[in-house]
Amino acid sequence: MAYYGNILEEELKNKVAADLFAGFDTTQIIGRVDFCVSIPADPLGMNEAESLFWAEAKKGTSHDIYESIIQLILTLGKERPQDAILPPAFIGAFDAQKMAFLPYNAILGVLRQNDFNWNVAPSDHHTKEFRQLRTLLADSLHHGLEVYDYERDAKELVYFIRRNFAQRKQGVRHIRINKNNFTHIYLKWLEAVKPSININWDIAKRAGIIDADFYLADILSKENNTLGEKLFVLLQNDHYLLDRRINDFGLEDFTKAQFNDKQQAHIQFWNRYARPPRREYWDDIVNRRDLLVPQDVRERKGSFFTPARWVELSQQYIAAELGENWQEEYYVWDCCAGTGNLLAGLTNKYNIYASTLDKADVQAMLQRIEAMNAAARDIKKGGANLLESHVFQFDFLNDPLLDETDKNGNVIKKSKLPKSLQDIIRDPEKRKKLVIYINPPYAEASNAKTSFGTGINKTGVTISRVKDIYYNKLGRAANEVFSLFFVRIVSEIPTCVLAVFSTLKTLQAPNFIKFRKNFPAKLNRLFLVPANTFDNVQGNFPIGFQIWKTEELVEFKKIVADVYNYQGTFEGTKTIYAYAEDKYIIDWLRTYYDKTNDRIAYLRMTSTDFQNQLSVFITLHPSANDFKKVKLATITKYNVIAFCIYFAVRWCIQATWLNDRDQFLYPNDAWQNDMEFQSDCLVYTLFHGQNRISNEHGTNHWIPFTEEEVDAREKYESHFMIDFIRGKHRPSHGPSNLSHTQGDLFADMRQPVPFVAALPQPLPLSSEAQAVMDAGRELWRYYHQQPNANPNASYYDIRLHFQGTKTTKGGKQQMNTDSADDTYTRLIATLRQRQKALAQKIAPKVYDYGFLK
Repeated sequence: MAYYGNILEEELKNKVAADLFAGFDTTQIIGRVDFCVSIPADPLGMNEAESLFWAEAKKGTSHDIYESIIQLILTLGKERPQDAILPPAFIGAFDAQKMAFLPYNAILGVLRQNDFNWNVAPSDHHTKEFRQLRTLLADSLHHGLEVYDYERDAKELVYFIRRNFAQRKQGVRHIRINKNNFTHIYLKWLEAVKPSININWDIAKRAGIIDADFYLADILSKENNTLGEKLFVLLQNDHYLLDRRINDFGLEDFTKAQFNDKQQAHIQFWNRYARPPRREYWDDIVNRRDLLVPQDVRERKGSFFTPARWVELSQQYIAAELGENWQEEYYVWDCCAGTGNLLAGLTNKYNIYASTLDKADVQAMLQRIEAMNAAARDIKKGGANLLESHVFQFDFLNDPLLDETDKNGNVIKKSKLPKSLQDIIRDPEKRKKLVIYINPPYAEASNAKTSFGTGINKTGVTISRVKDIYYNKLGRAANEVFSLFFVRIVSEIPTCVLAVFSTLKTLQAPNFIKFRKNFPAKLNRLFLVPANTFDNVQGNFPIGFQIWKTEELVEFKKIVADVYNYQGTFEGTKTIYAYAEDKYIIDWLRTYYDKTNDRIAYLRMTSTDFQNQLSVFITLHPSANDFKKVKLATITKYNVIAFCIYFAVRWCIQATWLNDRDQFLYPNDAWQNDMEFQSDCLVYTLFHGQNRISNEHGTNHWIPFTEEEVDAREKYESHFMIDFIRGKHRPSHGPSNLSHTQGDLFADMRQPVPFVAALPQPLPLSSEAQAVMDAGRELWRYYHQQPNANPNASYYDIRLHFQGTKTTKGGKQQMNTDSADDTYTRLIATLRQRQKALAQKIAPKVYDYGFLK
């Protein structure tokens, strides 16, 4: 098969359809998808069309096939055709030289992202969203993408299509449920079948009963009877059974759910599909029950599926810590197991225990055990390698660990734990061989942003017996569910080994200082991975896998952690500090507060780590909420240098997923003698995008160039910054009310510690700062050539003039990211490039002076 040459895209699509997909329907137009291969619906309406392949098409041969697929995924995320019709088995891309295929299920998790910004142009490969999506899917593309060259791989390509796109026999063709389409069919089921089940779903949800379990009962059934007895809900011909239990008489009790339409909708819906799926898909479907759980339930519980590559890596670290024979020598308990995916790969089922809050998850694990047994105990074929007697429902934050007895040894309250596990917890020696291996819920109860999941905190999620018992020792850490797991394990299962996935709050957050002091344990190993590699998790921050020896009562101070990237590749190490003996940058800034003198701007502040950097900016017009929450400090001529140092320190180093929890600290005194550093910070602040000073909201005191330098048409309202840079009218000493006590920031030159603000001569500008000033001057000069230019325009005003605004989905006005003016685009690009070089000059001193460790 030859290459197609440099033909038009439409001609390429026609030739590919004729050469490779003859006999299939390639005429279907599905939204903005370039190329679709499907089996057509039959004329009698007995079978609906079935999609096989959706692809992005590109003419020529120079295209990056990976980027083409990312473009297609952005198209699917934006247009959502998969919500209206059944998605294909494969997505892909092709050009005149090659064709690539990726299983649709490889992108299921990404397409379900709730907070991802899909509202970008898929064809723009330079957007933040495009880069983010390529990073998120790097592992899936690396391991799942099959690429075929038309000439070199001609036979293999034909064989792939023949094997995976086989034409179905004539007659009634039912769509087979598989791991690619079961979530899409679920969405259709919600509309067609769910309303016909005679249940009050709101009340049922509060009782832990969700529609997903009814759907699983349906798809894992044959002739309207669920196969197996382990799922939480069973379909039995014309009704469902759920909440099955043995009563005091040894008889089975259950709740029965009927249909309200004599099962008509149910029968009509399932007539379209072939049930059950092939057995090889059962475990994939049951194990990913979480994909069907309503989003509000997932947010409330804060539980998220652990990716297989991190499960495997975590078990390698446990083996490195406990020895290669650890599975034979240690017991393992996952006390928040969900459907048990964290235990995948463990082999000694007699030493493994799994518990979870939801009975439906327990039943899902039992179903997976059944699948394992049916697969002849071959772990590679799926299923859960567990004993049924070791899988149980247990509320770790409320239920008793051990049977409660009276003084005579009679059991007065029975624990839900198996007796064998209770015996391990009771025995001090066996307890040392118990590994609590968990990825606990990360929900947080407060009104602030949470660090995990969708970002929204939930009130009431940490109401529990454990919180009541340990509240006084936890402080604000009591709001975090995962910290409650940690506390109970350390306190009530002492000397065990804790192997846990967690954010770094327990190690670094200021709110956890009390927690760290009151619940010491020895952290022996830690690796870090990006949080958004976990399903449905947004945000660039690290998740750590931590191995604690609770037998050693040591307050955490620091540890060297291994770092893995999105692809699971080792990238190096990073030292994680507890900051136990450190003061924070806000403590330093408070020494320069000036609440009396004339204000030239407000500094909007935030917490002392990288995660909320967007909340650090300079403005003349803060919001009412900023005033209410006391997140503002006044900038005056007496503290402008200190505040610009704070601003530059917070912004000159890019926030990444890895440094997201690093804390900004109270610096040493060395910065006071570095005049160049101080002036660098001032210049950096003047030309930063977070300098939101606008003349619309008051007098602009932040213009760094004279009227003559930029050919302004009128005189400025304020020359403060010009004079300050040139050394004119600069205060020689601070006012009596200035908070600084370590030596006056504005002391005159007779003081032992000179500061730039006290110098009567112009600021000493580094070559990098001077380059920024020169680029800024050219931008200002070009702006003042425009008709109706405002002589008092700020850097923000100039950008707004050229870039304009757009209306967001929320109805707010937002500055555009680019401009149609080529001269402005060139000038702003030069300024930003030089600003970046200045940031790189400042950054090492941030560490040298102790603002960061």
